[in-house]
Amino acid sequence: MSRPRQDPDLVRPYVRTGGRTRPSTDVRLESVVFAATGTHPGLNADGRRLLALFSGSRGGGLAVAEIASELALPPSTTRILVADLIGLGLMTLAQGHDVERPPASLIERVLHGLRAHA
Repeated sequence: MSRPRQDPDLVRPYVRTGGRTRPSTDVRLESVVFAATGTHPGLNADGRRLLALFSGSRGGGLAVAEIASELALPPSTTRILVADLIGLGLMTLAQGHDVERPPASLIERVLHGLRAHA
């Protein structure tokens, strides 16, 4: 019988989020966020790893889904961690986060056009 895997880097998602299951700010997977500049003493390991994605030549914003992928974290956990950093003023949401949805008539026309080409 094999022994259970002992991975020192394994931290359960509920530990990373302090048991929370919802972000404190409306952060969607498609939301684009930007990191604030400067140093951030006292930040936990997850926060440092997340902000490190923005350093170097990468520049610009990242979608929350990209962050989850890069850090190999569950998307729900990433949303909570990003919301925490926004609350601390260490990240900002891109403008246009709450852009209005297109009218239903436009979506219907696009769908009709796609079906015509199928």
